[in-house]
Amino acid sequence: EWSAGKTVKPPDQLELTEAELKEEFTRVLTANNPHAPQNIVRYNFKERAYKPISHIDQTAIHFSLNGNLILKDSDEGRRQSLRSGNASEKAPVETSAEASEGSGVKDEGSTEDTQAAEGAETAKAAEAAEEEEPPPTKEKERKLANQFNFIERSSRTINNPLRERASQSEPTPCKNFSGNANQWVIYDAYIEEVQKMEKSKEKEKPKAQTAKKEEKGKKLTSLESQSDDITKISNAAKIVERMVNQNTFDDIAQDFKYFEDASDEYRDHRGTLLPLWKFQYDKTKRLSVTAISWNPKYKDLFAVGYGSYDFMKQSQGMLVLYTMKNPSFPEYVFSSESGIMCLDIHDDHPHLMAVGFYDGNVAIYNLKKATSQPSYKSSGKSGKHTDPVWQVKWQKDDMDNNLNFFSVSSDGRIVSWTLVKNELVYTDIIKLPAEGTVMQGPEGLQLQTFGCGTSFDFHKKIDYLFLVGTEEGKIYKCSKCYSSQFLDVFEAHHMAVDSISWNPYHLKVFISCSSDWTVKIWDHTIKTPMFVYDLNAAVGDVAWSPYSSTVFAAVTTDGKAHVFDLNINKYEALCNQIVVAKKKNKITHIQFNPMYPIVIIGDERGQIVCLKLSPNLRKMPKEKKGQEVKKGPEVEIAKLEKLLSLVREP
Repeated sequence: EWSAGKTVKPPDQLELTEAELKEEFTRVLTANNPHAPQNIVRYNFKERAYKPISHIDQTAIHFSLNGNLILKDSDEGRRQSLRSGNASEKAPVETSAEASEGSGVKDEGSTEDTQAAEGAETAKAAEAAEEEEPPPTKEKERKLANQFNFIERSSRTINNPLRERASQSEPTPCKNFSGNANQWVIYDAYIEEVQKMEKSKEKEKPKAQTAKKEEKGKKLTSLESQSDDITKISNAAKIVERMVNQNTFDDIAQDFKYFEDASDEYRDHRGTLLPLWKFQYDKTKRLSVTAISWNPKYKDLFAVGYGSYDFMKQSQGMLVLYTMKNPSFPEYVFSSESGIMCLDIHDDHPHLMAVGFYDGNVAIYNLKKATSQPSYKSSGKSGKHTDPVWQVKWQKDDMDNNLNFFSVSSDGRIVSWTLVKNELVYTDIIKLPAEGTVMQGPEGLQLQTFGCGTSFDFHKKIDYLFLVGTEEGKIYKCSKCYSSQFLDVFEAHHMAVDSISWNPYHLKVFISCSSDWTVKIWDHTIKTPMFVYDLNAAVGDVAWSPYSSTVFAAVTTDGKAHVFDLNINKYEALCNQIVVAKKKNKITHIQFNPMYPIVIIGDERGQIVCLKLSPNLRKMPKEKKGQEVKKGPEVEIAKLEKLLSLVREP
């Protein structure tokens, strides 16, 4: 078969195609030994325990032979070569001595006859030897010594005895003392400390003044002086920027201050909204306006929260504060990892802002601190919400004068947050039930489900009373005193309650709006609404005006703003005006300024528009000859009460 050139195939060989035969298989060879053990343990004398070895030897020995070779260049090799050389030199000297001794013995044994006979021959031989040169003596070949004979010398070192350091140190000196402490002792110690600090400050003052006088002649190059210069420049630059803006938008500033639409006289009580400034920041163009709030102290300053209502496109959030004195750039900018869904500014501390985030956290920002991060923030450990926070509201300080605010979320919890020792401490006030609160789970378990809170508002006078709007369209009248019971339930809307607000004048009236296109005005003692308005689109926000008990404004998702005055027209709005022109853009929020006759409106593109109300939308009672016009809360309450008496069932 071999001679014929045929290839012999084993019987179990696979039948492969040409493509399969040509296919290359690469194998990566690594230096790691697959058979190396991974769990070697050695006794650690220091720790007196068996410890696993982290470094494993990966070498695999295929052949090993214990030999007795020595390197020639090593010290021991040199010594051995010297020894072998000395032995070879001694050998030829010994052999020559033996030969001479043997010849002497033979001479003694020879007879005198032979000496006489051979005397003549030796004489001749001696003469001949003198004439001829002696032949060179041949050196005997050195005998190579065996270089493989050596002794392995091994030695063993003695392990040092282990010593514990604890036994070497001296015991720490201890002293027992006892005493009583109460509030007065602590207070006295505290007062003493304060007095010491004040004395030390007084001592430092004259030193600082003398040092200042010495440094007056020197150049100020320290970092502190540089930072002072920058702050001075920044303040001056801010004033200059505002002046430039007021010059640029001078016509708008004049309109804001003095313009009154004269054509209102011919409009039969209908009014208009005059656009003033537009506020926009480049980094918020892709975010929606999710919250607006005016500052209670500085009437030109307002805060805007940016996030997204599209739950598939959640990204970062921003908190931005604008002033009407500078519409081109914000006064403060804070960025956050999660979208901001709501905010509220404290009435007594206008530098503090409570903020609710999409991820369920709440935080407090402090405008006085020059940091971009919130001063206080909740966390998973401190009881944050599990769903987006839809509204936050500051409340009066508690009994210990700690700041506190409330939040409502889709997880059905209404939580009170108190700032205690620089930490946010939470208390669950109430949990909202859902329809069919008990749900059947696996294996017959009964799971309790909670309603989704979307908005709430606290009563202006009755401290414990508040209203909560839910995703199911219900409005719950609740009390801070009862955590498991509601005072009343209103079947208000067919869809989520987007906003709810008490009237600033009348103690019984509140307003609600919903995605079911309606705005409803309620008396909280009556289960049915007093007024219902259908606005032909989902209503995003509603707000009472601060100057009249009968004026309110609402915004709808079709880009319109609606302003009502119940005192003039109970049936329809006095103003329906498109504020946002672009398609795919919705209005989200509206707020009245507490002092000026203007509103601000936010949309889904991150833009804020400021609009002025025309005279017809803020009509005051006319003065009659010889009579003073009554003004004040009593007049406003009476005006709304008169309207409600017409609607109430006898």
